[in-house]
Amino acid sequence: MRYSNTLEFAKEQDKKDPLRKFRKHFLFPKHNGKEVLYFTGNSLGLQPQGVLKNIKVELEDWAKYAVEGHFDARNPWYSYHEMFAAPLAKLMGAKPEEVVAMNQLTVNLHLMMVSFYRPTAKRYKILCESNAFPSDQYALQTQAKVHGFNVNDALIEIAPRKGEHLIRLEDIEKAINDNADELALVIIGGLNYLTGQLLDMPTITKAGHKAGAYVGFDLAHAAGNVQLKLHEWNVDFAVWCTYKYLNSGPGAVAGAFINERHIKNKELPRFGGWWGYDKDTRFLMKHDFVPMQTAEGWQLSNAPVLSMAAHKAALDVFMQAGGMVPLCKKSVALTGYLEYIVAELNKKIKDKKVKLEVITPVNPAERGCQLSIIAHGIGRDFYNALTKNGVFCDWRNPNVIRFAPVPLYNSFEDAWRLGQAVEKVLKLK
Repeated sequence: MRYSNTLEFAKEQDKKDPLRKFRKHFLFPKHNGKEVLYFTGNSLGLQPQGVLKNIKVELEDWAKYAVEGHFDARNPWYSYHEMFAAPLAKLMGAKPEEVVAMNQLTVNLHLMMVSFYRPTAKRYKILCESNAFPSDQYALQTQAKVHGFNVNDALIEIAPRKGEHLIRLEDIEKAINDNADELALVIIGGLNYLTGQLLDMPTITKAGHKAGAYVGFDLAHAAGNVQLKLHEWNVDFAVWCTYKYLNSGPGAVAGAFINERHIKNKELPRFGGWWGYDKDTRFLMKHDFVPMQTAEGWQLSNAPVLSMAAHKAALDVFMQAGGMVPLCKKSVALTGYLEYIVAELNKKIKDKKVKLEVITPVNPAERGCQLSIIAHGIGRDFYNALTKNGVFCDWRNPNVIRFAPVPLYNSFEDAWRLGQAVEKVLKLK
């Protein structure tokens, strides 16, 4: 697509956008009486219009039925989580029995590691990326400690090469091969939160399995953002949150994927809870734990219905939009347009100390809808000025600004107006 840095071009692209109608499904904050330019879907997605209605339904049924709402509510609470299997399977590239909505991301990561981090005296190492989200690193560190290993010895952290921002696939493969005899688990963020780099998950999975390790992914920044094929890629497990691109609200219920070859293995170690117990005999209150032979077998407690009501509103929009294929098609064009706008801005900057350096991969196949930018020579003051001008973006120390043009609710005009806001802040006009 040949881009043009004009309002007319942006409006013309929006007119041709088959997803443009979904913008009205979301609530935008206001700045000086106008909708903000919201580019922070990678941190917290906007509220879908249907959330209030969905939660109101459950509150009404709680008032009307009290405890009987578990079976008599319009959406019975006892089986509430089951409605998410089909839409999550579509978004994650899985079978319905391989996915479950439950808990929060880091809780789910720990639960998955109970099953898939089974270290021995010889095979105990965990491979991850060095700039993983801190929560992941804390989880991996403490898991290693719980099993009695020295963290510095047990964790293999893959970093970008000196002077580079992105991790090279060959460096991940080499680290896996070099540690094949000692490697127990590969757990990497499928899409890096800081740089926006989308890693080659199928290749990493094959390499990890060849080395004899389990392979899992944190998909916090990939779920609802990029095309995923977890079952086809033969991934052992994955976890994700739903408050970013999946727009399900702050602290929303998270999700997990467990490959079908594991879900029927009752001998696979796991933590038990009564909602993971075989639902056909759950209320017989038997003594010994008998897990369900689906991903539900990793559940611990009954569903957080009010949180899930918001999750349902968000997933309904995704299903109405047709899933990830049309969203990714728009994402490529919209993110490419924002990248073009940034390049045009750099042409106008006269101060040689100032530059907006995009560190996200140029190849659309290696990124989602996030662009991470180092603001050379301007830094945090630049970010603060954008915020005061009604631009919601994201700052990560020491000098990275993240913009996420989300295809469900961002427009080409949003991207163009962001460029105008940057010109104003940098006084380029």
